[in-house]
Amino acid sequence: MNKPLPVTMGHSACPHDCPSTCALDVELLDGRTIGRVRGAAANDYTAGVICAKVARYAERIHHKDRLLKPLQRVGAKGEGGWREIGWDDALDLVAEEFLKAEARHGSEAVWPYQYAGTMGLVQRDGIHRLRHAKRYSGQFDTICTNMAWTGWFVGAGAMRGADPREMAKSDCVIIWGTNAVATQVNVMTHAAKARKERGAKIVVIDIYDNATMKQADLALKLRPGTDGALACALMHIAFRDGTADRGYLARYTDDPAGLEAHLATRTPQWAAAITGLDVEAIEAFAALIGRTQRSYFRLGYGFTRQRNGAVAMHAVMSVPAVYGHWQHEGGGAFHSNSDIFGLDKSEIMGTAYRDPSIRTLDQSRIGAVLTGDAEALCDGPPVAAMLIQNTNPANVCPEQRPVRRGLARDDLFTCVHEQFMTDTAGLADLVLPATMFLEHDDIYRGGGQNHIVLGPKLVEPPETVRTNHFVFEELARRLGVADRPGFGLTERDLIDNMVKKAGHTEGYEGLKRDRWIDCQPPFEEAHFLNGFAWPDGKFRFKPDWTGGYAPNRPPDSLGPQGPVAGLPVFPDHAELIEAADASHPYRLATSPARQFLNSTFAETTGSRSREGAPELMIHPEDAAREGLVAGDIVTIGNERGEVRLSLTVTETVKPGVLVHEGIWANTDFLDGEGINTLTGADPVAPFGGAAFHDNCVWLRGGA
Repeated sequence: MNKPLPVTMGHSACPHDCPSTCALDVELLDGRTIGRVRGAAANDYTAGVICAKVARYAERIHHKDRLLKPLQRVGAKGEGGWREIGWDDALDLVAEEFLKAEARHGSEAVWPYQYAGTMGLVQRDGIHRLRHAKRYSGQFDTICTNMAWTGWFVGAGAMRGADPREMAKSDCVIIWGTNAVATQVNVMTHAAKARKERGAKIVVIDIYDNATMKQADLALKLRPGTDGALACALMHIAFRDGTADRGYLARYTDDPAGLEAHLATRTPQWAAAITGLDVEAIEAFAALIGRTQRSYFRLGYGFTRQRNGAVAMHAVMSVPAVYGHWQHEGGGAFHSNSDIFGLDKSEIMGTAYRDPSIRTLDQSRIGAVLTGDAEALCDGPPVAAMLIQNTNPANVCPEQRPVRRGLARDDLFTCVHEQFMTDTAGLADLVLPATMFLEHDDIYRGGGQNHIVLGPKLVEPPETVRTNHFVFEELARRLGVADRPGFGLTERDLIDNMVKKAGHTEGYEGLKRDRWIDCQPPFEEAHFLNGFAWPDGKFRFKPDWTGGYAPNRPPDSLGPQGPVAGLPVFPDHAELIEAADASHPYRLATSPARQFLNSTFAETTGSRSREGAPELMIHPEDAAREGLVAGDIVTIGNERGEVRLSLTVTETVKPGVLVHEGIWANTDFLDGEGINTLTGADPVAPFGGAAFHDNCVWLRGGA
């Protein structure tokens, strides 16, 4: 009879692309095997709660289809022919191909391409050290945060806000533009605590009746891309009804009189016509926050993934400034704490030898880059070699057809370092197997909360699997730059140096003992009661959209992006979205699925079985007009391509709006083309970004 394995408990942090960065307790069954993963109860933001997909992480780390050996392509790209190759030979091949590309076209012909498949600062960002040391093309990270961060920053002047734990002390929690039940479960933990202990109301604003909307006391379902109009109506009502805090406005904001005059025509009736909301619902929401000083606005990314997304974020975060909610514990607003952590990544990233004259390529425009668009290439050489880590561009990037066409080029060498045979890995010349987060050392910071969290190595990886850090280091040695600063150090060395530089004198060992560091600023700083982070200390209702610093401003060589002339002077609804027309009558949003995180977890049985299959939600009125019923196979399309999938008829969505949840593998769709076939890569004003939820399509029935 087999004895059960002894269980010990290890401590880590969730590495995935989620603002929560949950602190974790992990069952360790032996040196290579894990059991259940739980949220750390001792961490007062995680509060013992994590999402179901991470709780089932044993299913992923021990998956039968996990990549375990380096593979070299045999036959044509994408045909699926592979042969095993040793690690030394594989890395020799990468170095050889990089040097060939450099000899033919110069160093900029090599493009290391990465993103947030891990949020660990060492394993994610160390690729830049190799990039800068070798003068390879830079990457402008536009795919996720640009619209949201730009919109917040132009108002507040810093990326911080009210302590996210204060949601539990609020009397009204407004969850705007994020399906927190699916994507940020800890938001619901603290909002539910406020409801239980204080009788707080939960307001949810989104474009369809998702799981978070179903938990709301007041649910406002508006048309995609119209959040700014709702925000303006709320502020109009505040000035109209005397619930605007004029004393706060005079002390803390730049031009309240100009804003009030601007909003005179932004009535609830005006907003109702734009948003599709009832005037009564807008008035009720305004009355609630007008009488509730402790109103906490938790602002997500989803509503900013429109072509007017930066404008929408600025308009929405202006609301608590007009009402004066910032003055009260449990009030104000929060989007990201990315400014508070004080971690200097320069050694990890090798920024000391970054050359600003080297071109920077827009990651969201990878399709245009790889298919030779001169503007996307900054009028420079073609990209001839790539190392891709922590992302799956053939699946997650906009304008999927040119992305895949570019990756399939015979004259492009692509090495993909991955955990599974993703859509991108399937188009590579060389695939290297990567460790998972419990198999290496790293450090994390939670933009959606307030902690630096250590993720130490807890189990041994399979013998033939290697870390990102190993790949950077080995390529640096083969490419002749291993003597540069930052190379030759272990992950723990880099963590120790960075933590000590931030003032935590015990470094790695101290963090390992304590598990996390709480970096939340004092109340007055978090609530901007000492002034907003501009020289005059004023919140800016009149932002400088293009003239100042931004958290992710494009390099000067790229300049402002998108139709900047359409950006408004004051908070407003900007008509910059992809508007429906007679040829494309439906607005399509590609919303997150509960069981997936971008394209991660789409390979695990538990997540796949709970999600079912790719489906398209349509309102019954639209289905009846099109002569369609549930289960029909439909095609949706625009000038970027077409996608076939099954139909779900539901009042969850508004008439004229289609919703597809989750980034399924391309191969899960009937024609092998994923939902981002339909997503545009045109840059969003003012500093770029991908408008994933801002697409117009036609719809046709018939298989």
